[in-house]
Amino acid sequence: MRDRFLRWMRPAVFLGHNGVTLAGAVLTTSSAIILIGFWIVDLFQGRRIPPYAGIILFLVLPGIFVAGLALMPAGVWMRRRSLAARGKLPDVYPKIDLRQPVLRRALVLVVVLSGVNALLLGAATYRGVEYMDSTQFCGQTCHTVMQPEFRAYQASPHARVACVDCHIGSGAPWFVRAKISGVRQVFAVTLKTYSRPIPSPVENLRPARETCEQCHWPQKFGGEKLVVRTHFAEDEKNSRKVSVLLLKIGGRRANGSSGIHGHHIDARERIDYVSTDRRRQVIPVVRVTGTDGKTAEYASSEVKATPEQLAAGEHRAMDCMDCHNRPTHIFQLPATAVDEAMAAGAISPDLPFVKKQAVAALKKEYASHSVAAEEIARTLTEFYRAQYPATYQAHRALVESAVESVQGIYERNIFTAMKIGWGTYPNNIGHEDFLGCFRCHDGNHSTKDGRAITQDCDACHTVLAQEEENPKILTDLGIGGVK
Repeated sequence: MRDRFLRWMRPAVFLGHNGVTLAGAVLTTSSAIILIGFWIVDLFQGRRIPPYAGIILFLVLPGIFVAGLALMPAGVWMRRRSLAARGKLPDVYPKIDLRQPVLRRALVLVVVLSGVNALLLGAATYRGVEYMDSTQFCGQTCHTVMQPEFRAYQASPHARVACVDCHIGSGAPWFVRAKISGVRQVFAVTLKTYSRPIPSPVENLRPARETCEQCHWPQKFGGEKLVVRTHFAEDEKNSRKVSVLLLKIGGRRANGSSGIHGHHIDARERIDYVSTDRRRQVIPVVRVTGTDGKTAEYASSEVKATPEQLAAGEHRAMDCMDCHNRPTHIFQLPATAVDEAMAAGAISPDLPFVKKQAVAALKKEYASHSVAAEEIARTLTEFYRAQYPATYQAHRALVESAVESVQGIYERNIFTAMKIGWGTYPNNIGHEDFLGCFRCHDGNHSTKDGRAITQDCDACHTVLAQEEENPKILTDLGIGGVK
């Protein structure tokens, strides 16, 4: 065994004296030293790594490390081929005698370094995969492209959920699939051939049952949810109107399905539809398969589609994403965003005409975020300084707070470089700002025997108060008088 090992080492030692192999050793050693140094600093300081520095430290340097390892045997092979071509390849390589201390120390060094390289490669691979799965990598590396989605994500209900948990989920197959797709996206970003705006919905997204439903369980009976919607008029007093709804979430019950989730996501029933536009906003046909296996087809009397259009359209089984199509990357309309800010107290309703002025400032077109910030500040400040000087002097802090909030709304929703404006991405939850529920529940989808998809408001929610100043129901519940 010893003699066989020595015979194997002879050509490696003899052929290893070449520039390519030595260059590989230098690359591997230098990148390893940098990686180890960075890991030590990262371990003790724990600072957040900038996205582009992360690419170098977690992806580029490990790549150089691996390239160096590959160059070493490549150099051996190239030298052997060169010597063979010149007829100088020896039949018997020089004898290696392990009784020589120099050779023994060299052998021990090679074995130890090989083990260290294996550990470094494993650690670098783990850190690289971990970095590619990080929210920082997903949201900030491709700054211009992903800036809109990242900004919306930061202000969303899922801001503490990692991007990969929803976009990839668990398991190696979808991870590999996502990274292969990512290579294409890297080229698109490098060559600037990506779409502006990024198309939505995302094609080939992992089924919601394998991602969303790992945390959310739509078939579990969720009961009913109290929803309070506050709107402000565009008059001087910013008149406050409140609507109170009892949303019938529903789910599975012992005696069958009930509510929104129960009727739309029941595993024993199935809803399929055909959309003839890429954004799934035009739905001419809906098919419902009951527990008895019978299918009812509801065709729209308003949206007429030819057989060719139906065949070319997207045929889809309904899941969570058909209603919750923007669960994280939510882009609002001006009035809705201002209403939410006013209801939360970020914009004071005590400022005269603040709703009207804020919405008007948001709807203007600006060349960039910096220009928008300056113009919004100037417009609102000058309005109160000129029209309501007493209010401006007495409540200047409220005006400044309103300016900051309106600037924030604009920065979260408008991205000129990516051609994202108001209403670019429709949100299918509800039916106030976009069609949403009314894509199907419009009263126009019916079967040949006259059965129609209901448009009855009570099917999904009970209206407890409609645009009231101080709804009695909130007082009865002990939450009345909230501004």
